[in-house]
Amino acid sequence: MSILENLYENHILKKPKLYLVIIGLVVLFFGIFATRLEIDASAQTLLLENDKDLLYTRDISKKFQAPDFLVVTYSVKDDLLNNKNLSNVQKLSNQLQKIEKIENITSILNVPLLFSPPRPISKIVEQVKTIQSKDINKTLAKQEFLTSPIYKQNLVSDDFTTTVLMLNLKRDRKYFELIDKINTTTNKQQKLKLKKQLKQYRDTQRIKNHQMILNIRKILKDFEQSHNAKLHLGGVNMIADDMVEFVKSDLHIFSYVIVGLIVGLLYILLQDVRFVLIPILISALSIITISGCFGLFGWEITVISSNFISLVLIMNISLVVHLIVKYKELSKKYTNKDHKSIIKQTLLSMIKPSFFVVATTIVGFSSLVFSGILPVVTFGWMMSVGIFVSLVLTFLLFPIFVLLLPNYQKQTTTTNQTFTSKIANISLRYQKIILFVAFVVVIFSISGAYKLRVENSFIDYFKKTTQIYQGMKLIDQKLGGTTPLDVIIIFKENSDEIKSIKITQDKDNANNEDSDDEFDEFDDEFEANSQDDKQYWFTPTKIEKIKKIHNYLESLKPIGKVLSLNTLVQIGKKLNNGKELDALSLALINKKLPNKYKKIILDPYVNIKYNMARISTRIIDSQKDLKRDKLIKKINKDLHSMFDNKYQTIRVTNLLVIYNNMLQSLFNSQIKTIGITVGLLFLMFLILFKDLKISIVAILANIIPVGVIFGFMGWLDIPLDMMTITIAAISIGIAVDDTIHYIHRFKLEKQLTNDTTIAIKNSHKSIGEAMFDTSIIIMVGFCVLVLSNFIPTIYFGLLTMLAMFMAIISDLLLLPVLLQLLKKD
Repeated sequence: MSILENLYENHILKKPKLYLVIIGLVVLFFGIFATRLEIDASAQTLLLENDKDLLYTRDISKKFQAPDFLVVTYSVKDDLLNNKNLSNVQKLSNQLQKIEKIENITSILNVPLLFSPPRPISKIVEQVKTIQSKDINKTLAKQEFLTSPIYKQNLVSDDFTTTVLMLNLKRDRKYFELIDKINTTTNKQQKLKLKKQLKQYRDTQRIKNHQMILNIRKILKDFEQSHNAKLHLGGVNMIADDMVEFVKSDLHIFSYVIVGLIVGLLYILLQDVRFVLIPILISALSIITISGCFGLFGWEITVISSNFISLVLIMNISLVVHLIVKYKELSKKYTNKDHKSIIKQTLLSMIKPSFFVVATTIVGFSSLVFSGILPVVTFGWMMSVGIFVSLVLTFLLFPIFVLLLPNYQKQTTTTNQTFTSKIANISLRYQKIILFVAFVVVIFSISGAYKLRVENSFIDYFKKTTQIYQGMKLIDQKLGGTTPLDVIIIFKENSDEIKSIKITQDKDNANNEDSDDEFDEFDDEFEANSQDDKQYWFTPTKIEKIKKIHNYLESLKPIGKVLSLNTLVQIGKKLNNGKELDALSLALINKKLPNKYKKIILDPYVNIKYNMARISTRIIDSQKDLKRDKLIKKINKDLHSMFDNKYQTIRVTNLLVIYNNMLQSLFNSQIKTIGITVGLLFLMFLILFKDLKISIVAILANIIPVGVIFGFMGWLDIPLDMMTITIAAISIGIAVDDTIHYIHRFKLEKQLTNDTTIAIKNSHKSIGEAMFDTSIIIMVGFCVLVLSNFIPTIYFGLLTMLAMFMAIISDLLLLPVLLQLLKKD
């Protein structure tokens, strides 16, 4: 304490203006870096950094040349294929094609039509027809769009009122090259250099991507106004761009609204303008400094950390309010002491509990660093640094502002003291009832916790009024689902089967020299290239395995559209008079079909070079009873039980898997670290209170409020996700603040009076007032989060409000009862 006393007495309290200038310069320095603070809401911020499934998905994307894409849905009330609508789709395509990042557009205008009318395969590969071909039959074309395994619920809706324009984006080769180099480089300095290059490149591309989305939206808006059609934009790039805008919007709204609410609330509770200015000024300078730290460290704001300003502001004001209440109390108690002595005594008496309050809050947030998810880890570090900076600046700036602002006008009474005193009387009088209610709450919490589930419904993350929700719902319900899930089959060589096919083909060629088979004209070409094993890749065994998996996936209720080589086989069977396509037929299609059509119906599903097949599916994300983790496990189990793994490797991958991995990892890490967090808090209680029984009481008083959160989430069927799953650790960290302040004051009062009952009453009159005020401020602050467009953020705000409400109830009602029970031991 001597160092702190010397700091305050001989420096800060002696030369407050000088130190205000010094602190101002430091804040200005960090303010420069605050301008470099960036927002990142890309899909990568929602994934595990070193997830093997993520790396595998990226590798598959390269092998099957699956480009990033945006989706434009075109909905009308009349016939999609009438001349007006086809002309409109063409006009819209022409306008969109002018955008630099769009490589090509797939639509009803340019996809191959194979049944309009049906023709032999050999004729189809020679001349592929589209809806724009001169002799096309539109009645047959409509039937094909509605029944073709490729197009139904994929390119057009079942009611034939909605079609899709697939905007295929140019592959960003440099971005993926940099990622590959980072993943393969072992040199730490080189890796850091590459990461810096990647960040710079990504930032540039993000600006271009945002401009592309703006350009597309302008085209769609203008087109809607001039044509009788309803348009929606969808796709991962659009969602990522909108998420950045959501984060920016949340930062602005949360900042302004929360400041307005807290200013009004501070004045109502503290009834003095100077005690409104002091918390706001200290918090503003803290936020600037903290933002500068984030900019300096290169930490970016994500969806998960978008509420950091609210959190820092709320907790910073909570610290300052405790100091104000203590200062007011000492001012009334020691009327003869000079102003500087009262300020110094306020700071010295509050530094110990405030330090432990901040330390316990940091413990809560620090548990997030074990998640393995980069934005969650960063959020944990951000809040830990932010709270520490808030503590330092609060204890430096509070004495300066109190000295420089007009003197405090002492008041004799406050209504809050009367209110908290009444709560003390209730707690002391109805101990058995309070304990019974606490027991019921524990049962409620445990039973609700057993109902908890980890889920990730993308559609339910957004308000129904947002374009993201509207576009995703339309695609999900009418066009075969939204969230991609792939099954990859890596075949192992079976030379005996290939030899058998070669022998069979040679015999067929010898025995059918005079036949009029539709493939005869291609026999010479295949014989000339008999050394090319590509023609022998399409074996019956492979085709049968793909068909079996394809049919199995289609049988699952949560799965919407399924596409694979089997889709082409189904089409070929119809074209081949009901007979299955053989290996030679598929090899012919692979060899002779023009590349622009092969990229649509074959290349996304077969990679002969790597001996792989891909079965692409989409999950109907809006299904209410969908259990994604259970679905993934079921598919994995069933597929591996279908076949002998000796001849192939089967792996489930893509966005559903890697995002589910993130949630499961976060859930497992948080469950494990909650135990560590509680253990660390208990240890800190022992160090602070130096009393085993009081430390146990303190932990019990804080576990119960957090347990209520899990109870409510379980009973109300609110899923655990990337935001709500962090509430436990955060709530424990914040909720213990009042417990520490109360017990610290209780022990002081107990030493003075040697009477537990009087100590409780006195604690409620003094620190109870500050606890009540700060809890109201925290709850009001978190209620601002309901203004977000991001549903998990809304849940986070409401559930944290509930946690804070239960925490203050626990501290003012249950904690005194537990302390009374200690007296009876």
